[in-house]
Amino acid sequence: MKKLIFAFAAILSMTAEAQNIIDAVRYSSTDLNGTARYRAMSGAFGALGGDLSALNVNPAGSAVFLNSFTTFTLNVENAENEVSFMNGFNTNSNTDVDLGQAGAVFVFNNRDEDAAWRKFTLGFNYNKSASFEDDFLAFGTNTKTINNYFLGFTEGVPLDLLEIGNTNLDRKYADLGERHGFGAQQAFLGYQGYLFDYTPENTNAPFAPYTSNVAAGIFDQEYGYAATGLNGKFSFNFATQYQDILYLGLNLNTHFLNYDRVTTFFETNSNNGSEINEIFFEDRLSTLGSGFSLQLGALAKAGESLRIGAAYESPTWYTISEETSQYLETYSEELGEAIVDPQVVNIYPDYKLQTPSKYTGSLAYLFGPSALISFDYSYKDYSSTKFKPKDDPAFMNQNDIISNGLKGASEFRIGGEYRIEAWSLRAGYRFEESPYTNETTIGDLQGYSAGLGYNFGNVRLDLSYDNWERDSNPQLYQTGLTDRMAIAKNNSNFILSLSFGI
Repeated sequence: MKKLIFAFAAILSMTAEAQNIIDAVRYSSTDLNGTARYRAMSGAFGALGGDLSALNVNPAGSAVFLNSFTTFTLNVENAENEVSFMNGFNTNSNTDVDLGQAGAVFVFNNRDEDAAWRKFTLGFNYNKSASFEDDFLAFGTNTKTINNYFLGFTEGVPLDLLEIGNTNLDRKYADLGERHGFGAQQAFLGYQGYLFDYTPENTNAPFAPYTSNVAAGIFDQEYGYAATGLNGKFSFNFATQYQDILYLGLNLNTHFLNYDRVTTFFETNSNNGSEINEIFFEDRLSTLGSGFSLQLGALAKAGESLRIGAAYESPTWYTISEETSQYLETYSEELGEAIVDPQVVNIYPDYKLQTPSKYTGSLAYLFGPSALISFDYSYKDYSSTKFKPKDDPAFMNQNDIISNGLKGASEFRIGGEYRIEAWSLRAGYRFEESPYTNETTIGDLQGYSAGLGYNFGNVRLDLSYDNWERDSNPQLYQTGLTDRMAIAKNNSNFILSLSFGI
C-alpha cells in the first residue's frame, strides 16, 4: 500500500503530464443534470422558469414560482463505452446512483397590490454539474512501445540524475521531483526499470546517449482507465418580478470538484534481441478543487403566449490541488523481474483555472394552459480557458495550446410539454458542438429525452429518461506513445424527482 513519505514544496515542469488541455476541458464542461422535468425537456428552460434546475440556465426563473417549493432528485446513470485501439475492440458499461439535485425556493409576495415589484424569491439549490465516473479497457497490437514514453523524457538528463547512488529509491524519486520536475522522474523510472541503458559512444541513437533495451517489433498492449468523482454546484438565488412582464435574477455559485483517476498500461513482446519482454506501468491522480461563479438573467413576457429569456454565466474561478503516484514493473526472460515502486505521493502546488463564460438566449411559446414548446441556445468559448498564474512559463505553454486547440462551441436545446389533467408528457432534444478545433479529440454530442409527471396537488412526482452519444479519440499519453483510441460513448439516465409545496 502506498504511503506518503515526501511532499513537494515546489516542483518544476509539473505541467508535462499534470495540468493540460484535457484537464481544462474536463473541468470546464457540464452535463445535462437536474430535476426530472428539466431533463425530460433536455434542459430547454431558459424562457420558462418555475423549476429548481431552470435556475442553472436563467436565475430569473425562480420568480415564476407562485408558491414556495422544494425538489429532490435521484439519478441512475449507465455509461457504455465501445473502444477500438489498433486491431482490438472492447465494450464495457458501469452504473452509478447519486443525488442529482436538491433545493428549495421561497416566495415572498408584496402585499401592496398596486406595487410595481410584485414579489421576490430566495432560492438554494444543489446541482451535480458533471460526472467523472468512467472506466474502459483498450487493447491491440502496436509497432510502438511504451518505452518511448520514458525515453522521451531523457533529453538533457545526465546519467547521475538517474542513478540512486548513496540514497534510496524513494528519496531519489522525491528529490528529482522537487529539484528537476516531473520529466526527470519519468526518465528515472525507465532507467531503474532497465528499459534503457546509458551508451555514450552511441551518438546516433534516437535518444542518444540512451539506448532502448526493448527491441523493435510487435507489441501486445492493454490500456486501462478508471475514474470516479463529480463536479458539483451550490447556488444561492435571488429573483424578483416587475409587474406581470419582467423577471430578473442573480445566482451566486460555489463549485467543488473531486476527480480520482488511475491508468494502467501492460505491454508484452517476444521480439528478437529484446532484453525487456513485459512492462506494467500504473499512474494515479487525485484532484480536489473549489470555485466561484455568478449568473445574471432576465425573463420577459411578450404577449400572452411568447416568453423570452437571456442569461449570462461568468467564468468559474477554481483553485485546484493535485496529487500523483506511480509504479513500474518490468520483466526480462533473461534477467527476471524489476519493480520500481517509489511509494511517494507527489503533492503539487495549488494552481488556478478560469473556465469560459457562457451566454444563453431562450424562447418559449405557450399553447394555452395545456401545452408549450421551448428553445435554448448557448455559447461557450473554450479557447478562453486559462491556467493561472498566466505568467508561469509552463502555464503560458499550456494556455497557448488551449488557445489554438479549443474553440467556441454552441449548444441547442428544444423541449415540449403537454398536459392532460393531472398528467404531463414531455420530450426534448439537444445538440452540443465539440470544443476542439479538430472536432475529433471530442466529437459533437447528440441527446434526446422523454418523461412524464403527475401532479397530486401539493405534491408532484416526475420521471424521465435521457440518452446521449458522443465519440472521442483520446491519446494514450501526451508524449512518447501518443497513439489514439476511438471511443463511442452511450450514456443513459433514469431520473426521479419528488417536489412539494412548502
